[in-house]
Amino acid sequence: MRHVLSVLVENEPGVLSRVAGLFSGRGFNIESLNVAPALEPGTSLMTITTSGDTQVIEQIVKQLRKLVTTVKVVDLSELRAVEREMMLIKVQADDPNRGEILRLADIFRCKVVDVSPNTLTLEATGDTEKLDAVQNLLQRFGLKEIARTGTVSLRRSM
Repeated sequence: MRHVLSVLVENEPGVLSRVAGLFSGRGFNIESLNVAPALEPGTSLMTITTSGDTQVIEQIVKQLRKLVTTVKVVDLSELRAVEREMMLIKVQADDPNRGEILRLADIFRCKVVDVSPNTLTLEATGDTEKLDAVQNLLQRFGLKEIARTGTVSLRRSM
């Protein structure tokens, strides 16, 4: 099962390396990882997407909490949370297909961020399922490049 972990850490050199090492040393996979400064000065928020059964996730959370630089760990999968991801996708867009690609972009509320004679680069934002759908529908036109941010998530307000 997919889990999104929110990990608040002290912003010090080597923190990312220690967290990644914790996962790799125990044979756990990180599907996506985002790190940025948090609201509190001197801290960063890591959003880690991983998979595993309840026992594996409990083990990961316990190990993360043992790290000296960890302030707080929350499994957002168990809570109501807002999740978003961003994708840039460059699509082969020859004249006959350009209109159809633009219609699909409009349906999914994508932004056109770059245009060339043969390609369109689109920006899509949403949950993972939406971005997967956009990618699958544009596949038939010929995808040139894709860059995805991975998940960022915050707990919903009560």
